[in-house]
Amino acid sequence: MSAPFQQYDQTSRKMGIAVAIAALIAILASNATGPAIWLHYLFKPLSTLLILAQVWLTASPVSSRYRSLLIVGLALSTCGDIFLMLPATVLASGFMCGLGSFLVAHLFFLRALTLDARLFGKPQAPVVYAAIGLINLLILWPTLPADLRIPVTVYLVCLTAMAAQAASRWLTLGTTSSSLAACGGALFVLSDTIIAYDRFSHPVALAAVWILGSYYAALWLLALSARQ
Repeated sequence: MSAPFQQYDQTSRKMGIAVAIAALIAILASNATGPAIWLHYLFKPLSTLLILAQVWLTASPVSSRYRSLLIVGLALSTCGDIFLMLPATVLASGFMCGLGSFLVAHLFFLRALTLDARLFGKPQAPVVYAAIGLINLLILWPTLPADLRIPVTVYLVCLTAMAAQAASRWLTLGTTSSSLAACGGALFVLSDTIIAYDRFSHPVALAAVWILGSYYAALWLLALSARQ
């Protein structure tokens, strides 16, 4: 292995450890009260920023444009993290701002995933994800607030389209990079599905662990997919 790649692998391992520690603190502090809540406010976006830095430092990326689109998507995800964790007393429309940030982030991820693979080139992937999305929407629809039904539906379409394209790209290319992105897309769907049921249907036990754990894993896998 050449010196630059050895250095990159060492940096990648260190970044992975840093992300794991930051994410663990964010998860453990998610239900904290008093001054300890600031640990959550600090380490939740910091975890995403560390993942962004991992993409920024990627040696020999799939393409410079792929890396750039992922960076923008991760930056928007960081904004979404901040909006969603703010209490209503600070930002009344925090949920909508967060939803919008992640929606646009998925559009950037989707664009990155279409740079080297035709959109939904393997139709079985969008069929499976569309079925999953439709089932979830039908279950959640009665409990969704009326003013959120359209925004949540639009977000769901963008999310499932991104994950479906990631899977379709993997089936087309069959590379390690594409498999990492496909797993990342699937975990993103899992994370947001748990959020939806926890918020609009019924509380999920250890919700923060499942939501943030799968979310950071999704972002980390997408970050790793930037490497050729």
